[in-house]
Amino acid sequence: MNVDRKQLMPALQSKVDELKLLGYEQATIEDVWNCLMVKKWKKNKEEKRLFELVNDVLSLRASDYMAYVVQKEQKHDHWFTEEGLSELEQLF
Repeated sequence: MNVDRKQLMPALQSKVDELKLLGYEQATIEDVWNCLMVKKWKKNKEEKRLFELVNDVLSLRASDYMAYVVQKEQKHDHWFTEEGLSELEQLF
């Protein structure tokens, strides 16, 4: 499936704004985009129309987004690297 990110920018920005209003201040267009690529569009081999893609973006639930972010962070867990230890020291 070939998705044109530029055409979806208004919908992506709207979703990021919504997530931030819900308290997810770390939400970015990049994370929302990657979440959709992994969660909704990964298995989809057929072409979707623009309105279907916009619907996918706008119907992304905050809980699905957070599950993606948590999973991503667990995969890139860096607490025991030098940078991660420095962050831990700052926390305590």
